[in-house]
Amino acid sequence: MMEMLYSSQFWVALAQIIGINIVLSGDNAVVIALAARSLPPQQQKKAVIYGSLAAIVMRIILTVVAVSLLSLPYLKLVGSILLLWIGIQLLLPEQEGDEHASAASNLSAAIRTILIADLVMSLDNVLGVAAAAKGNMALLIIGLAISIPLIIFGSTIILKLMERFPVIITIGAALLGYVAGEMLVTDPALANWFAQQPAALHHAIPYVGAALVVVIGKMIGRSRARRAGVEIESKAR
Repeated sequence: MMEMLYSSQFWVALAQIIGINIVLSGDNAVVIALAARSLPPQQQKKAVIYGSLAAIVMRIILTVVAVSLLSLPYLKLVGSILLLWIGIQLLLPEQEGDEHASAASNLSAAIRTILIADLVMSLDNVLGVAAAAKGNMALLIIGLAISIPLIIFGSTIILKLMERFPVIITIGAALLGYVAGEMLVTDPALANWFAQQPAALHHAIPYVGAALVVVIGKMIGRSRARRAGVEIESKAR
């Protein structure tokens, strides 16, 4: 271990892993902030910390098996659909009955959303980290552990910005749709088909994914708001 610490290759690889995580932690921070935004302030802090720690542990495990996982056909397709669904759900306003749920169940639901989204979004991301580590598990774990405060710090900042600028919620949900589109076009089962199509289609699909999340989320949100209004009027009568 000490010899490894004195090696310039170790520090170069560690710097690469940290750099990759700085770049890749942005979307994870957005997911964590979106999932925690409806919780009380104290629960928000717990969701950010627990969700970030759990996401890092899961990413370490996923990195070990990432190469074999990503070779499976239709895995990214399923992940893409799941990520679209998560993006739409995060965009929806809280329902009237949600306020009666326990704080513990709300917190666990937020952490569960964070983990599912991070699992799906990490399928591509971990390849870069694994390549930089070159099979060195100690280096891999150290590099990923360093990214914990980056994700927590980023999530906290985004949460505060969401309170001041609600449009960030829509932008964050659209980001998930964009990532879902990117995953779809790189699925091994669909790669050959997309290779035969115009390049413009390949570039357009992530934007279509982003638009779908926003449009569907807004439509469902308006529908819920109308139903809630009808219920309030009926109760008032």
